Amino acid sequence: MRTLDDLDVKGRRVLVRADLNVPLDGETITDDGRIRASVPTIRTLVERGAKVVVCAHLGRPKGKVAPEFSLRPVAARLGELLGQEVAFAADVAGPSARETVEALHDGQVALLENLRYEPGEESKDDAVRGEFAAKLAALAELYVGDGFGAVHRKHASVYDVPKLLPHAAGGLVEAEVEVLRKLTEDTARPYVVVLGGAKVSDKLGVIANLLTKVDRLLIGGGMAYTFLAAQGHEVGNSLLQKDQLDQVRGFLNEAAQRGVDLVLPVDVLAAVTFAADAEHEVVEATAIPADREGLDIGPKTRELFAAKLSDARTVFWNGPMGVFEFDAFSGGTRAVAEALIRSDAFTVVGGGDSAAAVRRLKLPEDGFSHISTGGGASLEYLEGKTLPGLAALED
Repeated sequence: MRTLDDLDVKGRRVLVRADLNVPLDGETITDDGRIRASVPTIRTLVERGAKVVVCAHLGRPKGKVAPEFSLRPVAARLGELLGQEVAFAADVAGPSARETVEALHDGQVALLENLRYEPGEESKDDAVRGEFAAKLAALAELYVGDGFGAVHRKHASVYDVPKLLPHAAGGLVEAEVEVLRKLTEDTARPYVVVLGGAKVSDKLGVIANLLTKVDRLLIGGGMAYTFLAAQGHEVGNSLLQKDQLDQVRGFLNEAAQRGVDLVLPVDVLAAVTFAADAEHEVVEATAIPADREGLDIGPKTRELFAAKLSDARTVFWNGPMGVFEFDAFSGGTRAVAEALIRSDAFTVVGGGDSAAAVRRLKLPEDGFSHISTGGGASLEYLEGKTLPGLAALED
């Protein structure tokens, strides 16, 4: 892939596809991690005299204008981080966008309104998507792909626009790809992967691929209960995907055949209901009461997982160990994160809820080798899939 150093940007309009999909409470940004991650590439272009036109999506407005998904609050926060005003276009590629871009001077920045207000952004119809891509491309002379969290999507701004303009990868995408290559090529061992989150079905492909590559696979979070059920254990009211039981039994058998140490919780915090203040107790993972649900891994499991991580040389972690948003059930996720911080391994936090948990629990971000900005993109890369946004940048 070409990089920023391969583009002559001075005095030219550069369209930057960023990932600014941040959580909002009304107009208040509750986690600006993705905005901060986008700043270095934008700042580099500003310092090199480009007229920077940033585009991004927020939420899922499904091709319609929805004020609650406006990027206006993001423009204000981006301006604060850059130390300069960021002009905001009230549409994506219409009159306001054209007027805003035409008014830019060298070293200035504009942000377009939410890409997903336009049906063409996510359209499955190549012609519809291509028509919208042409309008976007007309706003600029060069394209920089820096929204790693969206590179697994075949969307107009990610896949089609790079075909229409001279293009390069931004610093964030470049760094993410370098890290993922370390997880897939010449990986230092022992190689340990920690997977959590709610559903096994979200991670079927990556589990299947990782079983051929890792030394240990630690399973926590809601998905662990489907594994426990597949072994014949009672899981009470815990999250369970019955339609995945046969698939999970296959994973357990393959792990045994390949000599992969697949580690499940040995105890859990079992609650009477799903609530922040729910009454709960520590129970053996193989004996969860029928009227309770597991909301976090227990103290013995936290020690077990930490021990399994202690001699690792490479660790990839994706997915919380419990309902970390509730203080009472955040201990398992904190224990795994702290074990990674203590480790001498190359440690990668795989984006999404894991990255959000690190920030919510106020853990030092520099305690990890890398915190990814794209959970879904990271997983699909590790699954061995071709990511449309990366393929477009490689052309």
